[in-house]
Amino acid sequence: MRSGTGRRLFASLLGTCGAVALAALSLAAASGGAGGGRLPKAGRRQEDVRPGWGFTHTQYSADHGTPEATYRAGALLSARSLPQNQHIMGWGAENPEPAPGRYDFQALDERVALMRATGATPVLTLCGAPDWMKGGRKRRTDWSRLEAAPDRRHYGDFARLAGTVARRYPDVKHFLVWNELKGFYDEGRRRWDYEGYTELYNLVHAELKRQSPGNLVGGPYVVADHDPPAVDREDRSPELRGPWGELDQRSADVVHYWNAHKSGADFVVVDGSSYTREGHRAIPDEFAATEKFADVTRWLRSVTGLPVWWAEWYVEPPARDDRPGGRDGWSEQHRIAVHAVAMMRLAASGAAAALYWNPQRTGDDCPGCLWRSTHLPDGGRELPMARLLGRFAHEFPPGSAFRPVAATAEQGTRIQVLADDAAVLVVNTESRRVTARVDGQVLSLAPYEVRWISC
Repeated sequence: MRSGTGRRLFASLLGTCGAVALAALSLAAASGGAGGGRLPKAGRRQEDVRPGWGFTHTQYSADHGTPEATYRAGALLSARSLPQNQHIMGWGAENPEPAPGRYDFQALDERVALMRATGATPVLTLCGAPDWMKGGRKRRTDWSRLEAAPDRRHYGDFARLAGTVARRYPDVKHFLVWNELKGFYDEGRRRWDYEGYTELYNLVHAELKRQSPGNLVGGPYVVADHDPPAVDREDRSPELRGPWGELDQRSADVVHYWNAHKSGADFVVVDGSSYTREGHRAIPDEFAATEKFADVTRWLRSVTGLPVWWAEWYVEPPARDDRPGGRDGWSEQHRIAVHAVAMMRLAASGAAAALYWNPQRTGDDCPGCLWRSTHLPDGGRELPMARLLGRFAHEFPPGSAFRPVAATAEQGTRIQVLADDAAVLVVNTESRRVTARVDGQVLSLAPYEVRWISC
């Protein structure tokens, strides 16, 4: 549960007016009225279906911790003004409707207030569902069932909750409907229940557009799984494959059905990893495997004709059998280099948005996190992934006009390069120092170095 202490500490980031707004949250929570502190000034932000590079808040974020640390983290986020995404239940938010018509938006209000205070383009993921919508008891929250989908007879109730959320935060204009089709897998038919998901999606879409025609809505938020090339074609899609493997047909089927039967959409959204669904293999290696992100982006745009959002992307294969590996097994230099190449693939293929899943923890060790934990006295300081994300968002927003670059590296080594007229990004994909010539400059690149060159 979230403590009142955390709310008082967060007031240091918002200032006096923010503190007053937070104190008033409990008065608005019972009715589902407006919340989340002060609204941004009118005209401050032009809504765009292509908001670019941002991140998703998870269980721990910059709204709780020591006063000094939350202030530093808030200043960091204010300097970047990236899109920020928050789920309406779970991942840092409490059950928003514990009983029919009884609302508790306190935790979600805090996250929205954080997004507003730091100048973000706010995004909300409409997931998960209160327990009474999925066979549970009213006024009780069983967090072990967070990933259960609402029962079909409650699809309308969930859509009405989405409408209440949109009405409560009128400045939020970007909405993702559900997350990874959680709870929609049909074990009997060995496929996703894309019919049920699309029915839910259409009800939510209609409700959000009823609240404001300017609301931007996307789905189906399916995981774009893939497997290695194989002789056995079962579950492999014949329409998308590459050196990295072959798209899972079940994922492709979701996209096709949703696209054919949706009542409308402003963008298509997926997530995925550069490693295989089974065995977690990066083929042919961790850098080359990221070409999958570009291939899937182009395929989605050709199928749907819509801007493509990546709600999550992953490059570090998980550890096996509790052994060191995955996020905890790579050096930070290695991690940043692979992420940089993945972002290059997404940008070059025309992705409209990509949200980094920020794995914040409360302790000292936090691989891949954007800032040092705000629960530590020296917390809130920028970490390497935040530097990469912020610089990339600044240099290569959606719509960037990329140009070819003359780039060579010493024999037996590889580098990756992306450039427009203002900046060049160079990544050494080797675990040793490499000498390269890029855009006429001779560079000595440290192992896994990510280097920016201003034009």
